[in-house]
Amino acid sequence: MPRHPSQRSPTLTRLDSFIRRLTAQRACLEAAIVLLGDRPGSVLEMGLGNGRSFDHLRTRLPGRRIVVIERDPKPHPACMPAGADLVVGTFEEILPQADRRLPGDLVLVHADIGTGDEQRNARLARLVASHLEKFLPDGCVVVSDQALPSERLETLPVPEGVEVGRYHLYRVTSRDRDHIMVGAAP
Repeated sequence: MPRHPSQRSPTLTRLDSFIRRLTAQRACLEAAIVLLGDRPGSVLEMGLGNGRSFDHLRTRLPGRRIVVIERDPKPHPACMPAGADLVVGTFEEILPQADRRLPGDLVLVHADIGTGDEQRNARLARLVASHLEKFLPDGCVVVSDQALPSERLETLPVPEGVEVGRYHLYRVTSRDRDHIMVGAAP
């Protein structure tokens, strides 16, 4: 016998999904900030969009340099990075030149790289991960909206309340995994 419409299980609307994504993003960024502690270093924001997460990071991490990669910067006017801190181009163009175009003292990367297309997201995540593992220093914390397949990225638990797979937290590990000390400070 079919269910009465009032007995249907609720469906997740696009608005609900957006709210969950942003809630997970904020929770993971906050967790990453705690993991950083007082470690000095710069932040990389991959994807500016309208500047919400950039604004959050600059507010929560005052005094840190935040460099942004964006292919077509059109943020809210109050959320435009300073000239030298905005690298205009695609991830495919900029990441291979990371040693020349990005700070060498990165301690946090926020990769908000999703496109809405699952196949494109998977290709982009593989590309981004392959470049990040080449230049990120050990101990750098990575927050990403996509799973990043890399042997150098150690998966960290997401904060309570964040659905597994909704957002991801990683710590960059040594290339020589035999010398990683379990429980060592970043």
